[in-house]
Amino acid sequence: MATPKRRTSSARRDRRRSHHALDNPGTSTCANCGETKLPHRVCAQCGHYRGRQVVKVDDLF
Repeated sequence: MATPKRRTSSARRDRRRSHHALDNPGTSTCANCGETKLPHRVCAQCGHYRGRQVVKVDDLF
């Protein structure tokens, strides 16, 4: 098993972790009702996707 010869400094550790932050997911607006939604997904408010009714709203929740 590999073991480190020297202790990793906090500066080196923090530089490595500088890319680990999570980004907020991208959002888009529904063309039918204007609510924000995740892209490429059915709108949870009205059930539309790509300009047509896909799901009844009562079926979602």
